[in-house]
Amino acid sequence: MTTTAVPPTPEHLDPAPRDAADPLAVHRGRFLSGEGLVAYLDGNSLGRPLARTLDHYPAFVREQWGGRLIRGWDEGWLGRAEELGDRIGAACLGAASGQTIVADSTTVLIFKLLRAAIAARPGRDELVIARDEFPTDRFIVERLAEDHGLTVRWLDTAHDGGATPELLAEAVSERTIAALLGGVAYRSAWFAPMREITAVVQAHGALVIWDCSHAVGSVPLELDAWGVDMAVGCSYKYLNGGPGAPAWAYVATRHLPELRNPIPGWLGAAQPFSMTEGFEPAPGIRRLVSGTPPITAMVPLADMLDEIEQAGMTGVRAKSVALTAYAIELVDALIPDAALASPRDDERRGGHLTVDHPNAARAVQRLWAEGVIPDFRHPSGVRIGLSPLSTSFAEVERGIRALAAALAD
Repeated sequence: MTTTAVPPTPEHLDPAPRDAADPLAVHRGRFLSGEGLVAYLDGNSLGRPLARTLDHYPAFVREQWGGRLIRGWDEGWLGRAEELGDRIGAACLGAASGQTIVADSTTVLIFKLLRAAIAARPGRDELVIARDEFPTDRFIVERLAEDHGLTVRWLDTAHDGGATPELLAEAVSERTIAALLGGVAYRSAWFAPMREITAVVQAHGALVIWDCSHAVGSVPLELDAWGVDMAVGCSYKYLNGGPGAPAWAYVATRHLPELRNPIPGWLGAAQPFSMTEGFEPAPGIRRLVSGTPPITAMVPLADMLDEIEQAGMTGVRAKSVALTAYAIELVDALIPDAALASPRDDERRGGHLTVDHPNAARAVQRLWAEGVIPDFRHPSGVRIGLSPLSTSFAEVERGIRALAAALAD
């Protein structure tokens, strides 16, 4: 196949000075990189593993699982979900302890929180969500609306944007139970003004559930200060927990006493080992637990939290903004016929960006075969996810140049 010649990268976009000045450069070498990988531009779908996890997994199997066996539950495993939840809360969410827990998948936790919201707002009959929200979120809202005789109020968001206070003000009323919204939109990367939107929804007595899957670990969040009701997110994107890693949920302290877990399980009970009849929920966030915590799956997540705690979310966000702004400059210079489907405003852009081009599907398929890994989003979007701690500016430049060539052929 003939490769279309791409103009040289303009001198002012040379990645070398940027990498040399990167205060977080030390973190890059701590991540594993696949054989033949030229540029990984999909860190917002699945983060790279840390090299030290290769040692920590065997050590866990040998020393904790094999060495302590069932005694491990009494020696720390039972509290691991809350311990890691508190670490995520402190490092990434702006959340005081006792409000965040690691459990289940994002899908299951969204269902739990939304169903709990329905129980907490009797007499109301509407749910609010954007038409362009992630499919899982929409599917759950539609199914719960169908099962409970509710109406779905749909938000029509801008192609390069997402939820705004103005849109919510038009959709929310005293009939609203809850709004389920993306903190950072999965396609456009729109970083919602979460504090302002939360206030608009709560003014009508409704609840807000934020899906922070594309926000946690990429943008600083202040859930306590913003008055957020509930939030949920995965841990395999910017938290690098690995494929199928357990998700996390946040519930503000003021809501915990009324939180009714729709999937009660023995470890969410007040006295799980008493084996009594009837379910009495545990105090605090543990009442959201249903089944046995996935202890082995938490090993990579703990390793990545070490990195985030060391770097600090202020530094992570600064690097993220620099990477995405650089990628936009490269797209403008090397792919002038592409359309940016993400905010140009740094303040409103999360950790990825989407570029629309009619050749997107074919180009991404070719790039994967060449060791350049962006993401395709139907119908014509190339999504470029830049995980700040593991991505260099040189890698971004290589990837965008390869994308320019693939789109032109």
